[in-house]
Amino acid sequence: MSSYRLAASLLVALLPAFAISTGTALAQTTVTSDPPASFTLANGLKVLVIPDHRTPVVTQMIWYKVGSADETPGKSGLAHFLEHLMFKGTAKHPADEFSQTVLRIGGNENAFTSTDYTGFYQRVPREHLAEMMAFEADRMTGLVLKDENVLPERDVVLEEYNMRVANNPEARLTEQIMAALYLNHPYGRPVIGWHHEIEKLSRDDALAFYRRFYAPNNATLVIAGDVDIGEVRPMAEQTFGKVAPQPAIPAQRTRPQEPEPVAPRSVTLADPRVEQPSVKRYYLVPSAATAASGESAALDVLAQLMGGGSNSYLYRALVVDHPLAVSAGAGYQGTSLDPTQFVISASPKQGVEFSQIEQVIHGVIADVGQKLASAEDLERVKTQLIAEAIYAQDNQATLARWYGGALTTGLTVEDIRSWPDRIRAVTAEQVRAAAQKWLDKNRSVTGYLIKDTAPKREEKRS
Repeated sequence: MSSYRLAASLLVALLPAFAISTGTALAQTTVTSDPPASFTLANGLKVLVIPDHRTPVVTQMIWYKVGSADETPGKSGLAHFLEHLMFKGTAKHPADEFSQTVLRIGGNENAFTSTDYTGFYQRVPREHLAEMMAFEADRMTGLVLKDENVLPERDVVLEEYNMRVANNPEARLTEQIMAALYLNHPYGRPVIGWHHEIEKLSRDDALAFYRRFYAPNNATLVIAGDVDIGEVRPMAEQTFGKVAPQPAIPAQRTRPQEPEPVAPRSVTLADPRVEQPSVKRYYLVPSAATAASGESAALDVLAQLMGGGSNSYLYRALVVDHPLAVSAGAGYQGTSLDPTQFVISASPKQGVEFSQIEQVIHGVIADVGQKLASAEDLERVKTQLIAEAIYAQDNQATLARWYGGALTTGLTVEDIRSWPDRIRAVTAEQVRAAAQKWLDKNRSVTGYLIKDTAPKREEKRS
């Protein structure tokens, strides 16, 4: 039941970089849902309760503050590998009992791994919440692993790598860009891992990682749905409250940090399966957790102005005004414990050179760094972003992801709830300053995806 999730795909519903157009009236509306309640158990487990009484359903998400960036060097893919192995059963509940119970009661479940966290969730009828909490608390420390189920699962992960990365030129390019962008920080390692390191991961590696990081004082439990804190607290005490903490886990995670970038880098990936060439530019920029006051919100607005939809500057310049590309966009993923990425991408039309695309991109960047955005453009993109945050509140699972992802990357409940207000407060001068400071080519890696047309070499036979 476990599956690999790239951070970006999981967090689409979090502090959003891409939005839909809507009326300007929504720009006057902030977060409308009631604030979540929270408490902390004696063993250090943080619990967040998000009431949503519209349907008799509840979502449980357990977020562990450990991801691929916390792996031992040389053992990439370990966090994701353990995510898979968490479904192998405990002494109390054999393999598949948890998953089969979820299916039998009409629920659904899954899991995800990112650079900064690993999570597991179930969405079930509200009367089964206590049962789900008991299952999840049991596998927090009770996992039983044997070579006969560990080694076949490693093969599953290797096949997943082949399917999602090795056979996907776009994913391979992103892998190479990230490795070039992060010279020192472990964000340069793929979440799924490097193939040659995955194939050496063992049962002992998985168990050591599990015992090191899986504990109540390194986790956040998010419960969203038809419950309130008065119901959840005794359930949490009776299940998770009985799990012993791991005192060796530090209160703060410390990773090697990036040196100040001093030179632009580029990578080119040629693959015979490429049908549509593309260019991507990744800039190293601060995350919401590392940015100065107002800076992350300004980057959100900048990304929306430059590449959020058909009215964005890049789309108009590359697709509409000068029909050089079939698509163009930009995005900023603020939900990250350490410095993150601002991404610009475009897919040129047939016969158009990358240099022509880049010339236009450089022109757009120069404009936003020199000229103040118009009041009309600023209002439009703020409205889009705030509307996306409001619509996210209609889905309890999205709300659980929203809060869980943010809380495990250094943000607070207040940071999440005040995000629309911070977007509304962004000025044209802040957007211009963000473009000038952070869209510096020396901070970037440019990746080119091209079709490999070279004839295949025949293997020599002895």
